[in-house]
Amino acid sequence: MGFFDRFNTKKNNAADATPAPGTTPAASAAAGSASGQPAPVTPESALVGAIKTQLLAANGKLQARDLPAAMTIYEELLRTAGDRADVLVTISADLGTAGYIQQIVELVAPRYDAERHGPATGINLLQAYLATHNTTAAQHLLDILFALQRSDLEERLHGFSNALGELIEAEKRGELPPPGYSSPDGRPAPAAPKMINLCSISRPIWSYGIENVPGVLPPPKQNPRLRRIAFGQISILGIEPADAIEKSKHPEDELSRFTRGLPLWLSETFYYSPHYNPIAALALFARDHYAIFPVEWTKTNIEQLVATSNGGLDYVFTGALQQKDNTTEILLRVWEVKKLRERKQFRATWTATTADAELTKLHEQIRLFMEWQQEPDAPVYTPPASPTAWCQTLGASLSFFLAGKDTLPLDHIAAPADALARAAAQAANSERETLAYLTLADRAQRLGLSDALPAAQPALAAPPLIAQAQQALLTPQP
Repeated sequence: MGFFDRFNTKKNNAADATPAPGTTPAASAAAGSASGQPAPVTPESALVGAIKTQLLAANGKLQARDLPAAMTIYEELLRTAGDRADVLVTISADLGTAGYIQQIVELVAPRYDAERHGPATGINLLQAYLATHNTTAAQHLLDILFALQRSDLEERLHGFSNALGELIEAEKRGELPPPGYSSPDGRPAPAAPKMINLCSISRPIWSYGIENVPGVLPPPKQNPRLRRIAFGQISILGIEPADAIEKSKHPEDELSRFTRGLPLWLSETFYYSPHYNPIAALALFARDHYAIFPVEWTKTNIEQLVATSNGGLDYVFTGALQQKDNTTEILLRVWEVKKLRERKQFRATWTATTADAELTKLHEQIRLFMEWQQEPDAPVYTPPASPTAWCQTLGASLSFFLAGKDTLPLDHIAAPADALARAAAQAANSERETLAYLTLADRAQRLGLSDALPAAQPALAAPPLIAQAQQALLTPQP
């Protein structure tokens, strides 16, 4: 993973918040106190609130390509809170996500101390050095990170060491420009290597656009001790890293869509529990295409996710699957963040004919272990009749959603007519599946994909809420 990205929490905006490599996986805002009254404002909470406001404002400037305005905010923030690890890691993540690599070096390098600020910012800075071909600084920082003697970092640092060695050899052969190079006509050096970005989705993906309709979502949670839980994108084992990169450049197939749909389903499930504040952390290469993980997430990846999540995390789910012949095997791991230890493994194996039954069992096992309970004031959550179809619909909803936010190219939406037909076939099963179809169809129209819509209106669930949601979708959105 590389620079972590965050979609900031805004009404009717993209994902709610939590940084990761690329969008900064971001954590959702916690609800109020148990009494429903605002929590007492302490000096520390006021400071954190002010810092978050500045970081969100700066990231908004970066998204608008207004670098000078963002730099003004960052410089002011660094004068008052420049020694905070969360500030440095978020700045480096957001700049990296937006493609401002040299500015990471300018702002973060003078302040970074590995002992005080931890490895996550150091890894972001190391990647910036490599991207700008600053081999001397990269070697020095690499030595510092190795000196931390973190066993969980060794594999990753050795990978950077190999990359640095290749960069040095390439420079010797004259195959790469030196740091700061520009051609005689003023053209800049070749673009820096793309980094994997994790966007964080902090509420059901189908709810964006209708979240303000009463009854669509659970009310704000009043539990002051919400457990923050992240569900990471599932890795696909059995493919070479180079093949994974090449595969990710093309529109996704059903398997890769499932690796995003499953964490979206699990995160959605825990959104209906009064005890959890969930996010799904999903990967892209910059804004060019999705990313595929050919290996399981390491502890270092988890630490990066935690370090760049607003308010941190309590639990992280990671997982990997592999297909052999006609059988799919999956292993999910749940990590307790405080001690960074694996608490539980969940395994499942299925074929095309047993997939729904096995995924239903897996879903139930996870709920039981995590002591999931239904939010009393929320719409009743029931698992879908077909988990495989639901995961595919959620994965497609993510693609349409990100394309609408100019975060994923439109041509990376795979077979939009098939996605809409699948969602339409399931729409009448429940209120939730009707809402998912309606928002998916609405996004298709807004993206100019009206030709992909079913020729006839599918059967829908018919409570009054559906009519309100349909009316909300007719309202122009910013």
